[in-house]
Amino acid sequence: MNQPRDPLELARLARRVVELRTEHRDLDGAIDRLQADIQADELALKRLKKRKLQLKDQIAWIENALIPDEPA
Repeated sequence: MNQPRDPLELARLARRVVELRTEHRDLDGAIDRLQADIQADELALKRLKKRKLQLKDQIAWIENALIPDEPA
């Protein structure tokens, strides 16, 4: 994977990871609250969990892009 070389792009990606981690953590709380509710909407719960997995994938992809390529 090609690592961005522009310092501004690297900073933008690093900020994006922080934003995604914050949203991921917030979803944890929302999911916990929804699971505690006996009358919880199962579809809403599934959607929140799916979004959380998507965020995890995005975070992993960006973090991978930020790792410098090393010659073999």
